[in-house]
Amino acid sequence: MRVLIAEDERMLADSIAEGLRDEALAVDVAYDGDGALERLGVHDYDVLILDRDLPGTPGDQVCAAVVERGWLVRVLMLTAAGDVRARVAGLSLGADDYLPKPFAFEELVARVHALGRRARKADPPMLERAGVRLDWAHRQVFRDGRYVPLARKEFGVLAELLRAQGAVVSAEDLLEKVWDEHIDPFTNTVRTTMTKLRKKLGAPQVIETVPGAGYRVP
Repeated sequence: MRVLIAEDERMLADSIAEGLRDEALAVDVAYDGDGALERLGVHDYDVLILDRDLPGTPGDQVCAAVVERGWLVRVLMLTAAGDVRARVAGLSLGADDYLPKPFAFEELVARVHALGRRARKADPPMLERAGVRLDWAHRQVFRDGRYVPLARKEFGVLAELLRAQGAVVSAEDLLEKVWDEHIDPFTNTVRTTMTKLRKKLGAPQVIETVPGAGYRVP
């Protein structure tokens, strides 16, 4: 899942981003509405965490632009105003969910995951293929019954490969879905992560390289 945080309180935005990255999500941050619109026009996000009180283009206008331009991102609106009238106003703009500040981070995570499931076809609780089992709820992976400890990006890459159900996933798609916007598009980080992932999963290898196309779990 890829998430954009549009929040002008930098410490809060960075704290949310770090916490969501710990959940194996790819996260970008914009500190104003103009930056949020620019990123939304470039990347395909699953969830937008949007503060209503943004400098530049206000959060309300960003939300309206999401609806007008047909972007398929789900919007979780944040605001310091927690009264019913403010919540109704936010939802009427096209937001999918609403969370008043201050909030518990655990609740934010739960709402982001719920919106992410609505943004695309829901994944089953377990992804299984070629003797590999990925447990979403517990962030665990098993190979033929053996527990395999994975780093966040390794988990994200494996999830995308299993989700593809045998189809080829390009390195570019993996960069888009698992890493954030700061990654160098010419980096070899996908290859490096794939090498570590294959080593941890062990023999025989379950991840195939398709020359000129990408990777798959057949």
